[in-house]
Amino acid sequence: MLDLAHTLAARLGQLSGVEAVTLGGSRARGNTPPDSDWDLGLYYRKEQPFDLAALNALCRELDDAGTAEATPIGGWGPWVDGGAWLTVGGQRVDFIYRELGRLERSVQDALAGHIKLHAQPGHPHGIHSHHYAAELAAGQLLFDSASRLAALKDELDGYPPALKATLIAHYDWQPDFWLYGAAKGLKRGDTHYAQGCAYQAVMALAQTLCARSETWITNEKGAVALAAGVAGAPLHFAERIGAALSPLDPSALQQLIQETNCPVSRWP
Repeated sequence: MLDLAHTLAARLGQLSGVEAVTLGGSRARGNTPPDSDWDLGLYYRKEQPFDLAALNALCRELDDAGTAEATPIGGWGPWVDGGAWLTVGGQRVDFIYRELGRLERSVQDALAGHIKLHAQPGHPHGIHSHHYAAELAAGQLLFDSASRLAALKDELDGYPPALKATLIAHYDWQPDFWLYGAAKGLKRGDTHYAQGCAYQAVMALAQTLCARSETWITNEKGAVALAAGVAGAPLHFAERIGAALSPLDPSALQQLIQETNCPVSRWP
């Protein structure tokens, strides 16, 4: 199945300005159903970006319908800063832009344990400053013209202890805090606010579990299933999260917070 990814990466690597191509998402982790998307990261330097016209021509050539079109750089926001959606041989394929200088800074942030959360369309939890580093660590290199990505991956050398400590300190107290907000929202009939708080409580649980087990979490997509599979996760974690959110059940989430051994306070 990886033949498709390697074939596409070879074609992308022929474009001027494309410095590297990676396979990300669940395909890279090897824990995906057959109909999952193929996520290919397309790395470039902002000082010498790729040829958008040439990329668009390639997209139309590869796409089953011949109509796929790539966005300009920045077309999808600041962090997922553009790309294209294709169907190739009946398989859904996403090309996703990644600026190489930002990747280099992301790796340094991860090594230093610096985290910052940025708003990004399509990502309700946001994008962390170490997001690109996590993608690199969890992904597969398909094309690396100057071996720069391989060198950065070697720099990470596993899961940085400083990042682990920072993520735990940042997130392990949050599930209970967010759940308090959810309970208040339900009490006054503000379902929208309550659901938003419940979502953040779940993401804080997932971040905590993954950091404790030194498991890279790239974004919120599939995060609950990923966290459910790590050491220390409560029994039937994913199923119970689903049940607690449909409909929203704060008491069930509270039990999960306790079983995850996150700090629990008595909010006023």
